[in-house]
Amino acid sequence: MAQQPVNVPAPTPPPNPAMYSNPVSIIGPQYCLPYPVDLAVVRKFMTLADGSFTVTDINDNIMFKVKEKHFSLHDKRTLLDPAGNPVVTITEKLFSAHEKHSVFRGASTDAKDLLFTVGASSVLQLKTTLNVFLAGNTKQEVCDFKVKGSWTERSCVVYAGESNTIVAQMHKKETVGSYFLNKDRFAVTVYPNIDYAFIVALIVILDDINGDNTA
Repeated sequence: MAQQPVNVPAPTPPPNPAMYSNPVSIIGPQYCLPYPVDLAVVRKFMTLADGSFTVTDINDNIMFKVKEKHFSLHDKRTLLDPAGNPVVTITEKLFSAHEKHSVFRGASTDAKDLLFTVGASSVLQLKTTLNVFLAGNTKQEVCDFKVKGSWTERSCVVYAGESNTIVAQMHKKETVGSYFLNKDRFAVTVYPNIDYAFIVALIVILDDINGDNTA
């Protein structure tokens, strides 16, 4: 009998459809679809111009763009739809010991329009671990979502709370021309009924946190 290979990691189990039977709307129900959504993220290096961060579907149709504003008291990014309308505004407190991002509806930065906050679970860590708290979770004792993995390898996974239930996964997507075009391209699979605009906002925050080290 042939020997089985050792130290081979087990494949990721397929999602259980029962886990995603109801829409999980964070930003809007229009972003919750009853099937997996595959998105491609293209990030251009060494530029502050708008459009340096775009998200497309599998047919290269633009789904979202990111507008950036630097050099203010609050670093700010705005996630735009294809028509240029603000979907969410993401702010980061500068000069703070703990990196924390707040995400607001539309172009607002008012507390009443807060959707969720994102913070690192520890100050020093080799791999990314982010805790996501929805606006209604004011005590923030247990996170509503968690992001784990390696941003450098573009292999982060988004989980529901402290569970092992996966809601989205990133995959490195290299092309021959990526290096010469000075671009970083990777894919994201959003599981059924999960708000894909919410997942894109998390990726924008991941890029903001790690961008200085990976660009």
